[in-house]
Amino acid sequence: MGLSRGQFIKLERGERGLTERTIELASKAFSVPRAAIVEEAGPAEAEPAATVELTPSSVRFIDVPVIGVVEAGAFRMNEDIYQDEPVMLSVPVDPDFPHARITAWDVAGDSMNALKPRPIFPGDRVIGINFEDLDNRVPLRDGMVVVVEQTRDGGHIREWSVKQIELYDDRVEFHPRSTNARHKPIVIKRDLWADDGREVSILAIVRRVTNEFSW
Repeated sequence: MGLSRGQFIKLERGERGLTERTIELASKAFSVPRAAIVEEAGPAEAEPAATVELTPSSVRFIDVPVIGVVEAGAFRMNEDIYQDEPVMLSVPVDPDFPHARITAWDVAGDSMNALKPRPIFPGDRVIGINFEDLDNRVPLRDGMVVVVEQTRDGGHIREWSVKQIELYDDRVEFHPRSTNARHKPIVIKRDLWADDGREVSILAIVRRVTNEFSW
């Protein structure tokens, strides 16, 4: 049967109940139907299968739109950046910010593939709390991961990307965390206006990163 002598003796003496595995082993070793082994053992000797008690979840879920793509260095026209018919995700309400809107983006590019402790890879989805809904109740902190919007040409083209914040006395830096050296940080003054005609704003604080497998 593939059991040790001690294990088999305990089965013979009834000191050890039958499991699905030992029933299967005995059925093959002695060419005896499984049903006959269970009937011979009797209900007292066969170990009952473990049961799992299910309880209703108290977590409330909401539908969240995937509104577009975050990709560092990819400036797009306004009409091209938003999803016409966004995919909807079912996600739990954020327990810390239950009244804030939640938005999701698809991730493209490798600008955050070295983020620690959890890299963000192409194909992931980032889910964030809309920054404007926080009404300045959540101060920016070093290490926050955010979705940043840059606009050019008077707002006609824009880029959405994921960055990690570094705070200094006179500036805010939004850093990529990447193995690709071509990705550079956005360095701006405290008023969140860049010096080269770009307007930079925070759209969301990233709270969750997900991925789905397709088969």
